[in-house]
Amino acid sequence: MNLIKAKPITPSQRNLIQIKSSILSKTPLLKKEIKGVKTRSGKNSSGVITVRHKGGGHKQKYRKIEFTRNKTATEIITSIEYDPNRNSFIASSYNFQLQTYHYIISPKNINIGDIIESGSNAKIKVGHSLPLSKIPIGSLIHNVSVNSRNYAQLSRSAGTFSRLVKKTSKYGIIILSSGNQYLIPINCFATLGVVSNEFSFLTTKSKAGRSRWLNIRPSVRGVAMNPIDHPHGGGEGKTSGGRSSVTPWGRPTKNGKTSYLKNKQI
Repeated sequence: MNLIKAKPITPSQRNLIQIKSSILSKTPLLKKEIKGVKTRSGKNSSGVITVRHKGGGHKQKYRKIEFTRNKTATEIITSIEYDPNRNSFIASSYNFQLQTYHYIISPKNINIGDIIESGSNAKIKVGHSLPLSKIPIGSLIHNVSVNSRNYAQLSRSAGTFSRLVKKTSKYGIIILSSGNQYLIPINCFATLGVVSNEFSFLTTKSKAGRSRWLNIRPSVRGVAMNPIDHPHGGGEGKTSGGRSSVTPWGRPTKNGKTSYLKNKQI
């Protein structure tokens, strides 16, 4: 398992669990596929906060990922790297026909030097991109496109996958890791295998500062506020019970009734 439990020589390392970085390249290989991105911090174009609990964060650069592997090509994996914008690893590959480099989502159990193919005549192997019509039923796939002319949108997060359970002459049925089912045209492309870094959910932050690095600001409980700031606020002592759970704007949050229209008295 690629996890490291830190020896707690400081209080901030007491419960720290991280992914091993020895399998990843220390520096990005493709400098031309990297660009700077300004952090929005949860604000819209007018500077108004539209998403709470966001702000700060470490400066990051975006890696351009190739999500449309629908052309016939043969490539070789040249590096496996960390991407600050996603929880899965990314891999750089070299296209022999076009003599170009690009980044892709790294599948599980793929190594530097492996050959990957794409197209209708690609072999059934991990990392190869094929249309659903050429993929056997029961195969685990990721990077699934929902439209033959669009880029891949499904099963791109770390450790996720979809399973092809049925095919017809026009459509294929896949089941996602969440259990949701999708009906997708049979000519849509998908990559064989499971997305890498499947143990990312086991990692811990262990201190508040690590959340601030990730652009996450603290959230204050409503019962700790004043009555003017939250419906749960105020009261003598710790009065958290005996009142319905609502949002800061007074909308109920429990029993599945999260929509204002569902609870509105007509």
